[in-house]
Amino acid sequence: MRYVLKIAYDGTDYAGWQCQKNAVTVQEKLEEAIFSALGQNIRVTASGRTDAGVHAAGQVCHFDAENITVPPEKMPDCLNRFLPPDVRVTDGWGADETFDANRSAKRKTYCYSLYVSLREMPLKERYAARVETAPDLEKLQAAAKLFEGEHDFKAFCASGSSVKTTVRTVYEVKVEEAQTYGGRDLKIYVTGNGFLYNMVRTLTGELLELASGRRTEESLLQAYATGKRELLGKTMPAKGLTLLQVEYQTKN
Repeated sequence: MRYVLKIAYDGTDYAGWQCQKNAVTVQEKLEEAIFSALGQNIRVTASGRTDAGVHAAGQVCHFDAENITVPPEKMPDCLNRFLPPDVRVTDGWGADETFDANRSAKRKTYCYSLYVSLREMPLKERYAARVETAPDLEKLQAAAKLFEGEHDFKAFCASGSSVKTTVRTVYEVKVEEAQTYGGRDLKIYVTGNGFLYNMVRTLTGELLELASGRRTEESLLQAYATGKRELLGKTMPAKGLTLLQVEYQTKN
């Protein structure tokens, strides 16, 4: 049977999703929990990798298991007993063998969180990046539109990536603002058909530069055309990034 799981995790203490030598990862903890609960060594397939320090509210993965009596909707409670407190299975369901958590994904939404403050706020630092100043909301929203559509995002991709193509479609970039304790919070939601390594974090840095007037639409268009990383703003810290949702044609 093919089981599908939705996972939430605090990525602070993990070297990302994917298993790797000499580092603790979310995938490793989940597969250990599956072995403890089901007595089987099973490899799970996720919608995509999240990098070291990146969080998730809606990561999706699947695995196949035979001779298991646990129904899919009960799998979260079955596994959560064996998971550390910063990783939780929040939903579970069954799918046919044609479903693939990675290949069947149609859209993904990430959120990058910022807060504006002269000094660090301990209750925000774990899940948001601090900036001392930020442009007003209208300027940010106007600059966000420049990333929407199909573009070659090679300049936004960290070196060393082995992807076949760097062309991606960004369906929407939405910026929201809230006044909270300690000042002003910003949320940048990016929805697309797929993302390159560091793409959303670099997009966020460039968005701040564009809205501040330190870079221009012309320089962004040149970055799209040439793929030169030096034409863009800085890559923002991993801790501000959360994978919010992965959308499929079936339930997610």
